[in-house]
Amino acid sequence: MGRFEGKVAVVTGAGAGIGKACALAIAREGGRVVVADIDASAAISCTTQIAAKADHTLALAMDIADAQAVAALFEAAQRHFGGVDLLVNNASAMHLTPRDCAILDLDLAVWDQTMATNLRGTLLCCRQAIPLMIARGGGAIVNMSSCQGLSGDSAQTSYAASKAALNMLSASLATQYGHAQIRCNAVAPGLIMTERLLAKLDECMQWHLRRHQLLPRVGRPEDVAALVAFLLSDDAAFITGQVVCIDGGMLAHVPTYADGGNSPAARPTGGIAEAAAEQHC
Repeated sequence: MGRFEGKVAVVTGAGAGIGKACALAIAREGGRVVVADIDASAAISCTTQIAAKADHTLALAMDIADAQAVAALFEAAQRHFGGVDLLVNNASAMHLTPRDCAILDLDLAVWDQTMATNLRGTLLCCRQAIPLMIARGGGAIVNMSSCQGLSGDSAQTSYAASKAALNMLSASLATQYGHAQIRCNAVAPGLIMTERLLAKLDECMQWHLRRHQLLPRVGRPEDVAALVAFLLSDDAAFITGQVVCIDGGMLAHVPTYADGGNSPAARPTGGIAEAAAEQHC
């Protein structure tokens, strides 16, 4: 038997990328999955893949920034599957990130819309899920954060702030409902090469990001899904209120790591230094 036999999971933003990988991972281990995404065709495509591995799945097109749509999502989960045991809050307003600038250049509409989806939308989903989980004796929630919620950047101000707030929302939920056997953790991915990200990043930016990782490859959605599945499962029964990075070591080192760290012997010199400089985009 899989780790999620008899469990019902709601996964938002599950039409593609990390959310889809999470939905497939839960279904592969016996869970019944409600696939929620703002893109109806993407949600249906995901459930089609799940159908080959599991007997029970449901696709719903909805916007988590819409309180009524969120209520309808969990009502559907209750109606079709009898409740909710697991929740993965993965949906976020990624379409806004190209317009998410530094503070003085930031369009406040981008800030408001980002918070409405990434933070308020996650809160709405948690508020709907918690009573259903309590009715079933407990549950587990994973909120999709980001390494950008843990460190400053030259842009993506709204996205980073929303993810930082999401980390505290996760800790608050874990604190307030642990007595009801509800666990909540946040996962903070680094460079995870989804199809959407691959389309946005040119070779220069990919190289720039990869050189700051400790591992020699980029992350895959399946890497994040494996961590999420662990945190949702009974294998993580004593883990709650945590922010777990999955970033290939991007945030684990001193800022000068990619330039040779703090050791003079590690820094390139002479022709090597010139070659390194030429590689910089």
